[in-house]
Amino acid sequence: MVEMLSLLYLFATNRPALVDVTPERPTAEFVAPANATNGFTIAFRAALRKPEKPQRLVDVPGVAEVTFRLRDKADADSRLNYCSFRLPDGSLPVMEATVFLTSAEHPDWKQMTVGFPLACLKQPYGTHDFVLNFTGVRWVLYADGEPMDLDFPFGYPDWKAGAATLKIDSSVVRGARFFAPALQAEAKARKPQELKEVQYWTPHGFNTWVGDVATCYFKGRYHVFYLLDRRHHSSKFGQGSHYFEHLSTADFKTWTEHEAAAPIDEQRECIGTGTPFAFDGKLCLAYGLHTERIYPDDKTTRPAQSEYLAAHGCTGTFTREAPGAPVGSTYAVSADGVAKFKKTWAFFHTCRNPSVYIDPAGKLRMLANSGSKGMWASDSPDGGWRCTNADFPPGGDCTFFFRWGRYDYIVGGFVDLWSKPADAPDSAYDNVVHKGLDCYDGLNVPCVTEIGKGRFVLAGWTMDYGWGGHLALRELVQFPDGRLGSKWLPEAVPATGPVRSLDVIQVNATGKDSFLLSFTVTPKAAAQGHVAVDLSGAAGPCRFEIDLSSNRAQFAPVKEDGSSERQKSLREGCRICGTRQYAIENLIATDKPFAVRLIVKADPKSGGSMVDAEIAGCRTMLGFWPNLSVSAVSFNTGDVELTQVALAPLK
Repeated sequence: MVEMLSLLYLFATNRPALVDVTPERPTAEFVAPANATNGFTIAFRAALRKPEKPQRLVDVPGVAEVTFRLRDKADADSRLNYCSFRLPDGSLPVMEATVFLTSAEHPDWKQMTVGFPLACLKQPYGTHDFVLNFTGVRWVLYADGEPMDLDFPFGYPDWKAGAATLKIDSSVVRGARFFAPALQAEAKARKPQELKEVQYWTPHGFNTWVGDVATCYFKGRYHVFYLLDRRHHSSKFGQGSHYFEHLSTADFKTWTEHEAAAPIDEQRECIGTGTPFAFDGKLCLAYGLHTERIYPDDKTTRPAQSEYLAAHGCTGTFTREAPGAPVGSTYAVSADGVAKFKKTWAFFHTCRNPSVYIDPAGKLRMLANSGSKGMWASDSPDGGWRCTNADFPPGGDCTFFFRWGRYDYIVGGFVDLWSKPADAPDSAYDNVVHKGLDCYDGLNVPCVTEIGKGRFVLAGWTMDYGWGGHLALRELVQFPDGRLGSKWLPEAVPATGPVRSLDVIQVNATGKDSFLLSFTVTPKAAAQGHVAVDLSGAAGPCRFEIDLSSNRAQFAPVKEDGSSERQKSLREGCRICGTRQYAIENLIATDKPFAVRLIVKADPKSGGSMVDAEIAGCRTMLGFWPNLSVSAVSFNTGDVELTQVALAPLK
C-alpha cells in the first residue's frame, strides 16, 4: 500500500483583482503590471462541453492564453501522454495554457504550454474552476484545486507599457479575474490516497514519471528519492528541470509519500542526480545543479570553483551570493531524520551528479560524475574535497558504491558495473560488464542499498517512451565468487487472486488484465533446450524466451514466420536499459529444473504493459511494451519439459 500525499491548493481569489470580466462584459483593459518578475494569476470558471472547434477560452494578448480543443492521435505527442486518457466515446478533449516569455539569454525560448486531457476530471464536462499561476519559477494549471500540469519557465512576459487586455469566450467562461503579483497557493491536506503497491509505480498524474532513483536505509527506514519527470525530459524547453520527490517505508509493504526533498526554487535550477547519505547523525541528500543547461560556463561559478581547486588542492565552499550562477554539487538536510528537507545552498564541487556516501571505514567519500570524475574524500560535505583517484571511475552517469561481504561494487549508471575484493586497492576494480557477468536487467541507473540482515535492494526506473518511466525494486543475490544476480523483492511482488493450473493459457481479452504466470522448466539434456512464451495482443506479440544451449534469455519481437532474431546483450553493445528488445547472458542455475515467473502488468496510464521475468530466482528481466494488451499466452518448447504451469490474476 502506498499512502499518497494528497493536497488541495486554494487561492484567495476574493482579494481585489487588477481586472475581472463576465459574460456580459467579456473584454476589459487594465494597467499592465510594472514588475513582471512578481508573476500573475488568472482564475476563471468555465462550463465545458464537447468543443466542435478549437476555442480560446481566456486571452491576455502577448502574455497568456487558454485553449480548449479536441486532439487526435495524429497530433498528440507521446511525451505529453494525452492519448491514454480518452473519454468513453474515444474523443480526446484537452485544455492547454500558454505563457509567452522573453529573456536575453534564450530569445528562442518564447512560449511554454501546460495542459491536460479532460478525462483526468471525475466529471469532464460541466462547470469547473481553473487557476493559472505564473510565479516565475512555476507555470501551473489547476483544476478544482488540483494541479493538473506544470512546467518551469525561464524568462518573463514582456508587458508593454500602458494598457493590457483580458478577454474571455463568453459562451463557455462564466467569469475570469486577473491578479498581479501572483497569488500564493495554500496547500490543504486531504485524506491520503491509497494505492495497492509500489512495484511498477508512477506518481499521481497523467504525465508524471519516475526518473533517476537514489536510495538509502536510515534508522530503520528505506528511503527512495526520485527525480520527478514530466514530458520525458522535455520540460523547461528541453532541459529536463527535474526535482527530487521522496517515498519511504519501514517494512516494504506500507509506503509513505513525503513532500519534495529538493524542489525547484529558482528559474536557473536544473537538478541532477545525487545520493542520500548520513553525516553527523543527520539524513542528507546530495544532488547537483546542471546550470550549464541554462548558462554558458563563464556565466556560472564553475571557473571560480576550478580556480580554487587548482590553487588549494581541494574544493571550496560557494554560495548563491558568489559571482555567477551556482553550478555543481550541493545538498539538503532533513529536519526530523525522515523528511522535511531544507537546502543548504552550499556548493562544494563542480560535478553535477555527485555520489556522496560513507565508506565502510566511516569516512565521507564521493564519486564524481557529469563534469568531473574520480574518487574524492572530505571531512565535511560543505567543501575541502580532495581527489584520491583521478581516473576512476570515469565521469559521466551516476555511480553508486556498496560493500557486500568480501567484495566492493560500483554500479555505473546505465551500462557499467565494477567489482573488486574488499581488501584490494581501488586500482583492482574490474569491469564486470566486459565479462558478461553483470546483473543489469533493463532498469536505468540502478541504485543499491543494504537494508539489514545481509539483504541488498536495487531500485531503478524503466524507460518507457523516453527518459522517465516506472519504479521497480529487486533484491540482489550474491554468489561465493562475488558475482551478483537478482530476484523479485518478496515484499514488493504484487498480490494475486486465485491460481489456475492450466496446460493452455487463455487470458481474458479485455486488454486490461494483469497476471502472474509461473512454470518449471526441466531440461532433458545438459545445455540443450529452449522455451518461448508469446504474449499476444492486437498490437502483435512480445516474446520472452530462454535458450539453454547458449545460456541466454531475451525479449524479442515475433516475425511473421513465427521466428525471432537473436538480441544483443549489454556486453555485446545493446544499451538494454533503453530498449525493450535485449538479451541477458550467462544464466545461473539453469542446468537443473528451475522455476520461471513472469508478470504482465497492464498500465492504462502509459498505454502498454510491463513484462517482468524472474529466472531460477537468480536473474530478472524487465521491459515496457507500448500498446501491448495481452489477450493470449502460448508456449513453444524444445528438449525441455514444462510442469506446474499456473496463472494468477493480479489484484
